[in-house]
Amino acid sequence: MREISYQEIEAATGGFAAKNVVGKGSHGCVYRARLRGGTGHGRRLVTVAVKKASHPQGEAKLANEIAVLAAARHHPGVVNLVGAAPGQPPLLVMEFMPNGSLHDLLHRSPRPPPWPRRVEIALDVARAMRALHGAAPRVIHRDVKTANVLLGRDGRARLADFSLAVRVAAAGAPRPAPAGTMGYLDPSYTEPGRLGPESDVFSFGVVLLELISGRKVMDVNASPSSIVAWALPLIGAGLARQVFDGRVAAPSPGTDAEAAIARVLSVAARCVSETVERRPAMAEVASELRGALESGGWHRRGRHVVERVCRRVVLWGVQLRVKTTRRSKVECTELSGSSEGGGAPSRADSCPRSNTIRLT
Repeated sequence: MREISYQEIEAATGGFAAKNVVGKGSHGCVYRARLRGGTGHGRRLVTVAVKKASHPQGEAKLANEIAVLAAARHHPGVVNLVGAAPGQPPLLVMEFMPNGSLHDLLHRSPRPPPWPRRVEIALDVARAMRALHGAAPRVIHRDVKTANVLLGRDGRARLADFSLAVRVAAAGAPRPAPAGTMGYLDPSYTEPGRLGPESDVFSFGVVLLELISGRKVMDVNASPSSIVAWALPLIGAGLARQVFDGRVAAPSPGTDAEAAIARVLSVAARCVSETVERRPAMAEVASELRGALESGGWHRRGRHVVERVCRRVVLWGVQLRVKTTRRSKVECTELSGSSEGGGAPSRADSCPRSNTIRLT
């Protein structure tokens, strides 16, 4: 890890200028920055996100987020930690996610995502949560919601904002007080002792309902206002099509695509069950979502992009061996690539100049 001075970070963000703010929260802001990455003469400018707290409580949460992300650096589907500033106040440097959040895609974009894209995003997040819940010690995110799902340039979704996350080492370990976001918060999580993976599963179920319906989680202009209270009776009555987002064309009745979306809604209903014991583990959820993606006849966009590249290189006369892995990932032996991700959100005001930023 190399250290970068506070002065360089300040310059990279334009003095933490308002024009470089890419996200705001109750605890601070996230800034876009351009920093030199790598070593030697080949160092190039890379775009990163710098998260800075705006008050002492936010600093404590940011320090917690740094610790959790450092322990979860190799988990799939989790926003990548680039570096962090030691001392007080802490600074978090992470990959920049250029395509914003899932919440923005669903509720602010003029072009709502098609059905396959929605299931792909759900699967990415489910795999991230599966890895977190299966870690030692396991990580409970406690704030799974569409605003904390960020979209990278590579088309993949990544789970972000671990400021409320906790690592649970043992069954008898002390639990923090309940926390989360209204609408996504597990109603059974009313006391510290009830904290477990099941609470994250409930929140993820709400995300699935939001993904398929395009409806806001809490809508004061609707009755009922809660997405869970609105969607569950329809799903239970076999009226899943009434939950489908009306802004995009619904699959024809009786098709594989319709069955795949209904399968996703069935998983969502189990996730938000009032009976905690009936909620599936994230490993099962990920398996079901993968099954829905395949049964719907959909494939990830990345596969087709690489296939086209490989075909063109072959046409240029380069001998390539293309192999398809069990995950339907296409690899070209003479081609390799990397994809940049994007950043996350938070705000700040000032930081002591004596601090340094550590980057990998």
